[in-house]
Amino acid sequence: MIGQHDIVSGANFAFTDRWGGVSAVPYEELNLGGAVGDDPAAVLANRAIAAKELGLDPDLVVWMNQVHGNDVAEVDGPWGEAPVPSVDAVVTARRGLALAVLTADCTPVLLADPVASVVGAAHAGRPGMVAGVVPAAIEAMRSLGARPERIIARTGPAVCGRCYEVPEQMRAEVAAVEPAAWSETSWGTPAVDVTAAVHAQLEALGVQDRKRSKVCTLESRDHYSYRRDRTTGRLAGYVWLAVPSRGETPGPPAGETA
Repeated sequence: MIGQHDIVSGANFAFTDRWGGVSAVPYEELNLGGAVGDDPAAVLANRAIAAKELGLDPDLVVWMNQVHGNDVAEVDGPWGEAPVPSVDAVVTARRGLALAVLTADCTPVLLADPVASVVGAAHAGRPGMVAGVVPAAIEAMRSLGARPERIIARTGPAVCGRCYEVPEQMRAEVAAVEPAAWSETSWGTPAVDVTAAVHAQLEALGVQDRKRSKVCTLESRDHYSYRRDRTTGRLAGYVWLAVPSRGETPGPPAGETA
């Protein structure tokens, strides 16, 4: 179910695996993607299961219609009856509102500045990384008061640079944008490492507190992989800031000033 859930200075970062849900083959079990052909009722049930395990209200989780671009939406609540916009990053300054990103090989990027009470989530596939979705998300967070040196960044399960085989020309084009993306498969052919590129972009932007998952989705049968299975489900990454207890005022972590 929840393969990883870390809490840092009140910021929650969580990533799912594929188990513990109700979806049937080939989406078994915890498919959280609503546009992959799965039964919509199963997807809603899975989203409720995951939210419950995380202690979240499933109605207070913001999802995206991801399109491999670099557009960012600033949100202060769920979409409600409005259409879900086609964006690849969302940011919010509302505590208790969870932002979710769906992946099945792409790199999920979760961001939080607990001091400014700002969080962000980005979907960084190869095209989105090249288009600059992560820098765009950081800039949107800055507009809400976040500072890069305070931002905590976590990237989740994704296809690794030793498995993401691409044509030589594509590798050259991607590496021209971000050299850290250059890679080679374990069998000696051209590849790109999107997660390494994302972390290089974050470092260049001044984000110092960064960690990446060790899970390669293509290699792990506990995770969905589009490159491996084509018709399959979607994992989710969630980020949110806890709502302070009554009488508690949000503030900087110990040893840190605003």
